[in-house]
Amino acid sequence: MSWSKLKQNLESFLCPALHGRVEYRATGYRYSPDKAGICYISVDKKNVFNMSDKTSLIKWYQTDLEIKNDSDIQIPIGNEEIEAIRKDTKGTVPEDRLKVIARNRKITEYAKELLLAQSSLSKSNFTVVANHFLTTSIEESIESDDILLNILALVDRRVGKKRILNMAEKMKLKHPIVQFFYELRRSTL
Repeated sequence: MSWSKLKQNLESFLCPALHGRVEYRATGYRYSPDKAGICYISVDKKNVFNMSDKTSLIKWYQTDLEIKNDSDIQIPIGNEEIEAIRKDTKGTVPEDRLKVIARNRKITEYAKELLLAQSSLSKSNFTVVANHFLTTSIEESIESDDILLNILALVDRRVGKKRILNMAEKMKLKHPIVQFFYELRRSTL
């Protein structure tokens, strides 16, 4: 599918409040076959999501230690995680340490997932993911680990007000750029 047709299809799925605010853009190099070009998403004429640019407005993590030390990341810990730690340690760990251990384990898992998503994103091809988005269900795109699929689903008109409001807890565990687009969408409700 040509870029203009793909862009037209993606923009037809934008929620009405974001029409004209969110734009899909691409640059191409006509005489340089080894440069595929760059696709990016802009909001209010500002480039906020460029897959190959680490200087964009979003926070790109280099190591899992950066994620663990980021105070903005809030990881909710449930009773089932604490019980799993209690079983693993056979009850020899004090209660106050169980929460700390559970939180550290969950942050480590989260850091691995986040870094994996970032590395796959920088290697991915925008048009391939966008075509995949157009052919899959909106639920599958929201639940996906792919950052770009999450973004495309969040700005989609098929995602209603109730669903947006109900995914607040889930969004805390997503990449900062996904959280940015979630807050953008929530601001339009």
